[in-house]
Amino acid sequence: IPLVFKGSYRKANRSRLDSFQGIGDERALNVLRIISKELGVPTVTDIHSCEEAAMAAEYVDILQIPAFLCRQTDLLVAAAKTGKSTSRKVSSCPASRCASQSKKFNAPATTQ
Repeated sequence: IPLVFKGSYRKANRSRLDSFQGIGDERALNVLRIISKELGVPTVTDIHSCEEAAMAAEYVDILQIPAFLCRQTDLLVAAAKTGKSTSRKVSSCPASRCASQSKKFNAPATTQ
């Protein structure tokens, strides 16, 4: 059975402003890299912005787009440009829209 380790390097969606959000992006992403190397399994983490795509891609094998962001063209294109595998949480997105999202991943690198 294939195993993929899922971890979040930043938890920005907390209910309270002063809630703990993480140990720092690069430090947390490096933990995911170490887990991948030591356990020999691919790692996946959510990204929430275009800037996060390139940064996270340096550390993990798969970039995951949260359902509430699965229609954001800029984010999908940024994730695709990294060359990493991507995963979209589309549970709240109608199947009729999945095809248009997939086209965004396959858009030429010159889209933006």
